[in-house]
Amino acid sequence: MSDPAPDALPTVVRQDGLPEHVTIYEVGPRDGLQNEAALVPVGVKAEFVQRLLAAGLPVVEATSFVHPKWVPQLADAAELMGLLGEAGRDCPVLVPNERGLDRALELGCRHVAIFGSATETFAQKNLNRSLDEQFAMFEPTVRRARDAGLDVRAYVSMCFGDPWEGGVPIEQVVSVGRRLFDLGASQLSLGDTIGVGTTGHVTALVEAFTAAGMGVDQLAMHFHDTYGQALANTHAALQAGITTYDASAGGLGGCPYAKSATGNLATEDLVWMLTGLGIEHGVDLGQVVSTSVWMARQLGRPSPSAVVRALAESTA
Repeated sequence: MSDPAPDALPTVVRQDGLPEHVTIYEVGPRDGLQNEAALVPVGVKAEFVQRLLAAGLPVVEATSFVHPKWVPQLADAAELMGLLGEAGRDCPVLVPNERGLDRALELGCRHVAIFGSATETFAQKNLNRSLDEQFAMFEPTVRRARDAGLDVRAYVSMCFGDPWEGGVPIEQVVSVGRRLFDLGASQLSLGDTIGVGTTGHVTALVEAFTAAGMGVDQLAMHFHDTYGQALANTHAALQAGITTYDASAGGLGGCPYAKSATGNLATEDLVWMLTGLGIEHGVDLGQVVSTSVWMARQLGRPSPSAVVRALAESTA
């Protein structure tokens, strides 16, 4: 497809009180592809990452060094990083434990992420650890990464609801999130893993974290669109001052350990909204749309992103 025509872009109307610039943290190659039923060839993954970087996305999370038994779709992590070469060293990778960190260090990765849980049940299912035991597992991983000069990001999942436990108390999320962050992370990403969050809940959670001593610049938001709330929740987070948002090109993604976790917030949908609000993001919408159309062909199904569908049809 060609680039979007000028009239296929939103009219810019600034709103008072919103950030002037937002960082989009692209998770499509890792979070987007980890739940695919079919294995995506490593060459396709490499091109996916390269195309996203070329579109101006400042951060592209490439893969995860998790055991292939648990996430076979990402078993080619080392090969992928080899194909990406020097550019891949600046792409964050998920490391579940010290063994994963060892692999990242061997390949010269400069940015890693850990993935914790706000709930007991998901910690057991995803990490095979209790809620408290996860911190003991992550502590040496983060310490060694920091000692080696790596940047560390911490994800905390199930911040807005858990499919087994239901609602998650805000104070519990704040307690877990602070403990993960205080291990030595530079940023904490708050995940609505099953997409049940609403705008008031987003506002209350951000306020609770800031009341606990964390700055909005230390927080990121990771929304899923299961119930169609991802963009509304993003707008609420913008009003609260959050300036980093995880998103997945074409809306790809889910979680292999939570079947009700459907697609991530689509990068294109986020870019469209930010553009309309006059918020700088540095991303070429046409290139990301073209990339998602290309990836949809590789996967054999249309993109779930509304903006991808609209622009693909308007420029076909």
